[in-house]
Amino acid sequence: MFRKILIANRGEIAVRVTRTLHEMGIAVVAVYSDVDRASLHVRMADEAERLGPAPSSESYLGIDRILEAAKKHGAEAIHPGYGFLSENADFAEACEQAGLVFIGPSAESIRALGSKTAARERAIHAGTPVVPGTEGAVTLDQARAFAQQHRYPILLKAVAGGGGKGMRRVDRDSDLESALRDASSEAERAFRNPEVYLEKLIERPRHIEIQILGDRHGNMVHLGERECSIQRRHQKVIEESPSPLVAQHPEMRQAMGEAAIRAARAAGYYNAGTVEFLVDPDRRFYFLEVNTRLQVEHPVTELVTGLDLVKLQVEISAGAELPFRQQDITWRGSAIECRVYAEDPYNHFLPFPGKITRLERPLGPGIRLDACVYEGWTVPMEYDPLLAKLGVWAGTREDAVARMIRALNEYEVGGIRTNIGFFRQIFQDPALREGRLHTGFIDEFLARDRPPAPPPELLTVAALAAALESIAPEPAAQPASKNGGNAWVLAGRRELLR
Repeated sequence: MFRKILIANRGEIAVRVTRTLHEMGIAVVAVYSDVDRASLHVRMADEAERLGPAPSSESYLGIDRILEAAKKHGAEAIHPGYGFLSENADFAEACEQAGLVFIGPSAESIRALGSKTAARERAIHAGTPVVPGTEGAVTLDQARAFAQQHRYPILLKAVAGGGGKGMRRVDRDSDLESALRDASSEAERAFRNPEVYLEKLIERPRHIEIQILGDRHGNMVHLGERECSIQRRHQKVIEESPSPLVAQHPEMRQAMGEAAIRAARAAGYYNAGTVEFLVDPDRRFYFLEVNTRLQVEHPVTELVTGLDLVKLQVEISAGAELPFRQQDITWRGSAIECRVYAEDPYNHFLPFPGKITRLERPLGPGIRLDACVYEGWTVPMEYDPLLAKLGVWAGTREDAVARMIRALNEYEVGGIRTNIGFFRQIFQDPALREGRLHTGFIDEFLARDRPPAPPPELLTVAALAAALESIAPEPAAQPASKNGGNAWVLAGRRELLR
């Protein structure tokens, strides 16, 4: 087993990986940029190394800097977390050439599955159903021909990446040229590759993914599904396991799990990965993509299986065989996770960096909080504003929803705005409670139940409350009316600083 591992990441995931490595008796080397010098992941590590200034290109994306830090501190392996270099085949290859173990799949597998069109081709050959689409990048004329054959709406998607970057829905021919231009430009900025391909758009689909795990000895299993249908701008914000749909039709888990394993084996995959599917209203599922890394939402799988995916990743990378087979895996209860961001729900969910002046964490049975914040820490503006992942577990989905509501009501972050209040509102929605989910859920929710715009007096008092946080009185009451007005002001600091 490794004695020391460098974590090539920051924030919540670096903290989460550090905790497992310490449980395993493995020393941790953290890396940081100038604005992250006082971050929690640095404070928790055994050793730390500065990478450079705040811009990712000069710090967390610097392959040579990270390898130098690993050698300087005597690390034997590197865990990439998610984001940054986690799905960079050149980085995985560079680790190997430097005599370091990359905790993840091989560079060859990352390359094979990193291109969305190449992954589609492999899935087709493996007998996994895919959404009708093009087999490669398209020109405007090719896009028009595809739309004429399959009819609108269609979806433009970046060849080189996901996460909603370079993705555009097109409903009519008059919008196609501008949408293709915009999608290509965004893909170039995000992935340095402007190529875009097409898929037929499935209306009101569910987004359900399968966690896979394979070792270097040819063994591979799936760990069940995660429902990730509640998204905003194609970014997941609430995830759960099991899927409410699959729970009603358990044969889907076996079929989707077998399809996921086939797709992964076609690329010689090992370590942790996720195969994502879209599911149409008739319960037909279609291959979407493979994420060749640990997913942000992996805790819900850990909560229902009792497994530690990071520990398994490390053991697999050290050469161990999987300690179980498919028939040994069981799923218990229901888990839900919310991604807590420093953002303003009242202003198009724009990031809201700043100093955290007060922090009250939810506690009690069935609560898991993967976080990277503490009182007095300043959320930087240079990176993704994810602060924490609030997870809950209970014996049933109904109880898990109730537990999540309780946890959200206990969760307080002062000095900045977060989406916690928005989650409190959305978990009261009957459709969510009943598991009637699809990827357009939030858009429909906002259309019928949009959070009220804060009145001018709210902004004024909120600014004063933030400045006087240390002497401000405790909150008096919840707003009496969701339509705003003086009730917002009377609610006190608790709601004003949401």
